[in-house]
Amino acid sequence: MTLHLAYLYLGFAIVAEVIGTTALKASDSFTRPLPSLITVGCYALSFYLLTFSLRVLPTGIAYAIWSGVGIVLISIVSWLYFKQSLDLAAIAGMALIIAGVLVINLFSKSVGH
Repeated sequence: MTLHLAYLYLGFAIVAEVIGTTALKASDSFTRPLPSLITVGCYALSFYLLTFSLRVLPTGIAYAIWSGVGIVLISIVSWLYFKQSLDLAAIAGMALIIAGVLVINLFSKSVGH
């Protein structure tokens, strides 16, 4: 598997996790069947796709990217879809997460560029 394909799998894993987390909020504590099924299915798909990226990417690097990008994306979705507010500290924290992911991908020798 190539590095590009590993990142593609990781990207799809992140998207599945964000959809699952959005459905988790909509599931109303697993009391609504359809959002609950979407949550479980997307989380399972996300972990399954993550395993493919782990064939090439170091676990810590893949997980840092998966969780960091997921945090930022779900925060944006929550802001847009659920009208949840983000204060300056939350936005600054997410900017630092993005900066961390960029530093890992641009400068780390742990990821074969």
